[in-house]
Amino acid sequence: MPFIHPSAEVEAGATIGEDTKIWHLCHIRRDARIGAECVLGRGVFVDAGVQIGSRVKIQNYVSVFHGVTIEDGVFVGPHVCFTNDLFPRAINADGSLKAADDWVLTETLIRTGAAIGANSTIVCGITIGRWAMIGAGSVVTKDVPDYGLVVGSPARLIGYVTPAGKRVATQEEAAGGA
Repeated sequence: MPFIHPSAEVEAGATIGEDTKIWHLCHIRRDARIGAECVLGRGVFVDAGVQIGSRVKIQNYVSVFHGVTIEDGVFVGPHVCFTNDLFPRAINADGSLKAADDWVLTETLIRTGAAIGANSTIVCGITIGRWAMIGAGSVVTKDVPDYGLVVGSPARLIGYVTPAGKRVATQEEAAGGA
């Protein structure tokens, strides 16, 4: 059975897996699916339709917007923000307020075992590969390969890491490492 803190809001239609912990002031929207054994820290927002695998840790004040899929075993550091609109505007060119039909959802995929450092921004439309590591404060604007280590704004590939997080010289070495 999941644990849901009394201050958290979980909308009807959301699915929360076994032994998942939803902490203070979280908001889980309708049709979101969160796997087993996850931990969502204080103030996490999970938008409608978001898919989160099992054994995922999402730290305090992360926003996971519609169109994001997070596979198993992913770590998301505090204050990470995922985007879902490549051309965000509040109003249309004629001055009218944008409605649900006035924008195009752009999806993002975070693959198994990836780790995203605190205060990073993940621009929509990309894939972060298996076991990749995103340095704190990075702005990720393009795909990150499996085991890739990226840092900066915009984030750039500076090497590779093993599933244990050890820095190595090549992707092949990372794939074979522990």
